[in-house]
Parts: sequence; structure tokens; C-alpha cells
Amino acid sequence: MSTHTRTLIRGGLVITAADETHADVLIEDSRIVALAAHGSDVAEGWTADRTIDATGKYVIPGGVDAHTHMELPFGGTFASDTFETGTRAAAWGGTTTIVDFAVQSPGQALRQGLDAWYAKADGVCAIDYAFHMIVADVNEHTLKEMDLLVQEGITSFKLFMAYPGVFYSDDGKILRAMQRASHNGGLIMMHAENGIAIDVLVEQALAAGRTDPRYHGEVRKVLLEAEATHRAIQLARVADAPLYVVHVSAEEAVAELAAARDKGLPVFGETCPQYLFLSTDNLAEPDFEGSKYVCSTPLRPREHQEALWRGLRTNDLQVVSTDHCPFCFSGQKELGRGDFSKIPNGLPGVENRMDLLHQAVVEGRLTRRRWIEIACASPARMFGLYPRKGTIAPGADADVVIYDPAAEQTVSAETHHMNVDYSAYEGKRITGQVETVLSRGELVIDRRKFTGRAGHGQYTPRSTCQYLT
Repeated sequence: MSTHTRTLIRGGLVITAADETHADVLIEDSRIVALAAHGSDVAEGWTADRTIDATGKYVIPGGVDAHTHMELPFGGTFASDTFETGTRAAAWGGTTTIVDFAVQSPGQALRQGLDAWYAKADGVCAIDYAFHMIVADVNEHTLKEMDLLVQEGITSFKLFMAYPGVFYSDDGKILRAMQRASHNGGLIMMHAENGIAIDVLVEQALAAGRTDPRYHGEVRKVLLEAEATHRAIQLARVADAPLYVVHVSAEEAVAELAAARDKGLPVFGETCPQYLFLSTDNLAEPDFEGSKYVCSTPLRPREHQEALWRGLRTNDLQVVSTDHCPFCFSGQKELGRGDFSKIPNGLPGVENRMDLLHQAVVEGRLTRRRWIEIACASPARMFGLYPRKGTIAPGADADVVIYDPAAEQTVSAETHHMNVDYSAYEGKRITGQVETVLSRGELVIDRRKFTGRAGHGQYTPRSTCQYLT
């Protein structure tokens, strides 16, 4: 690569969470250096090594997907996307930063888990990446390690009220971790489902011969998500700690978050495209097809979707991430034939998020700026990456997407780039498509051709949550 590269993006509509402006964007090497009104004397005076014509297109920040699971071990198998295939697929979908989850195994130090994830991702990512830490074993040692990790740029910690025997933490352990976070500036992320109660319902369903995928949704009851969300909020209040609830799927859980936020509490919520666009109708698909849609929290009856969209509009939900955790139908999802509890939990989606949310703009559910806010700016702020990531402004990394709002596409496993043998959105027609993607000024997708490379993506340490005073 030459020592100095200037890139000029001309003629597009620049959309950030705050503004929409017809502006040209000047990039030097890896950073955005200036914006100027299209046709202005300033913009007309710019020269560059490479000029990209964005006339009639949107110029948007690269997406920030703050919840992915590449190569995650789960239920005796592994998520089918590696950091190489998963980050390449993310780029195709206009996402230029992922925050993945390093996993502590019970009995291990946090450091061991983190080092294992550094090793998986090192030198293979097509886009930039960061890590959260899953804490599976809260004890005096791991509490001390949390302080060290915050200093290292791992500023968020995920705990589970679900999955007894695997990731589960009881209320006492959760409270201890929250107390620690309240002192070290970390953000606790919570998988809020009452796993102890769910296990009873799973056992009873299987004993009664209810083994099909749809029962995965029936036993993981809405009330058990709402109850756990409520309990997590109260524990966070006791600890005087901020809380971020992941993959919110149920209307009653949104209501718990809204009530807490109305009290002025530092409580945040994320939802995912699967809860906005899919439902228990998918889980009930015949011939074990429903297994493709098994994830936790589970898909809900369609009537919950409206509450999630409303939560995104009213900012009771701040972020849309994917919880991308793909397992192939053939040989992986099939592990649960005859026993829904053995179906690996997770859906592919890292490539589809930006497009699905643009479709919501087309349908009038979101404004263009809100699209960028929930997909780029808010996740970057929530997890200490802003303003390097999540916006188009002087000084920001040149993570820029040229988006064609008029292009039409049909989502399909035939054409996607995720390493999985099905699409959760097979056959869905979408208006809008990613045309060109720059990551730190380097072309990764050039007019619908992949020009990136494994190893371009850099590990990105994070500051603490930028929504906290």
C-alpha cells in the first residue's frame, strides 16, 4: 500500500444519527478528515488518488454489531462462522466493526478465556473487532480480573440467568459482579431468562412427548424473560450499577426496561432482527424446519413485534445487534431431532442486519437517522467506540458504506456469504443494498466485489460506556 492515500466520496447523501447532508467526504489514509457541501468551493477544490461517485446513494457509517458469537462452542458443536468467514460476511452486509464474546469456562481465569479469543481472531478478520467478556464463574479471583480487563479495553461483562450448569450465575454472583462493575466502570450485559424455571418446563415437555422445535419457544415463557429482566434491574439498583439487557424479545420485558428508564435508571436494552421480523410461526414450520429458528431468548408470537418497534422509536430499546451465532441445519441443528433441548441455540444474521433495518425505513417504521443511530452510533457509544466508530465526522475512522437505497434484492442462502447452509430470511425481498464498503480507508467491498483481506481487521480496545455520567 502506498504511504499516503486520499479518497474522495462525491455526491452522496451523508446520513448520521444526527444529520442528513448532501456532502462530499475526504479521507486521508485511514481517517475521515473533512466534509464539505457538495458543489461548494471547498469540495470542488479537493483532489484525491481515488474518487468514488456516490450520486443517488447514501453515504453512511459502517455498522457496529455489538453482539456476535464467531466459533462459539455450544451444545457439543461450534458456531459455523469463523472470525474469517464471519467478518467477511459482516463486511458484505455493511458492518465494519463487531464486538464478539470471549468466554470464560468455569474453573478458568478470565484471562485464559480472553487469550483464547484473541488467538482465534488474530490475523484473520476482514474488519475491526473488539471483545466483551462472558463471566461464567464469579469468584474473588475473577472479580479482581474484571478491574484489569476494564483497563485493557474490555469494558463489558456478560452474565447469564439462563443455562444452569453451563453459563448460569445465581443472584448472589450477579450482585457481586454488578457491585464490581459499579466501581470499575464496566457495563454488565445480562441474558435475562429464568433458566432454573425453564429447565423444569423443558423436562416436563420432553416427558410428555413434546419434542418438536416449537416447544423450545413454549417452555421459554415470556413471563420468565420479564421476571428475569425485572430481577436484573433490581439487582443493578442494589449494586448501583448500569445494566444492558441483551436480545430483548418480549413486550413484557420491554415494559420492565421502560419503567426503569422512566425512573432515570441507567438501564439499556438491545433487540435483534429475528425478533423484529420472525415469530413462533417460523419455529412451528414442519419437517424439523423450525429448528433453524431456535435461539434464546426465543422467537415470540407476532404480536410482540409491535412493542419492539415502538421501543426502538421511543428509545426504550437503544441498539439492534444480531446475536449472530450460526449452526448449519445439516449436522448441527439436526442434533436436536427428537429433543428440542439439544438443538444448538442460534441464528445467522450478521450479513442481514443493515439491510433489514433499511427495509424498516422503507416501510416507515424508522427514520433514516434512527436506522443509523440503532445500528451504528448507539452501539458505538454504548461500548466505548465512539466517535472513532459509528459516525462520519473529521477524525473518525474511515469506516464508510456507500448504500444504494433503490437496489432490490432477495435474501437467500444461495447468495449470502455467511458459512451456514440456510438463511433465516430466505426469500425475503428487500429494497436497499450495500454497494461499496471502506474499512479504515481500505476498500473491502468495491461495487459488490470483495476486495478485502483476512488480517486487515484490527483489535480495537474500548473505553467505558459513553451513556453514563
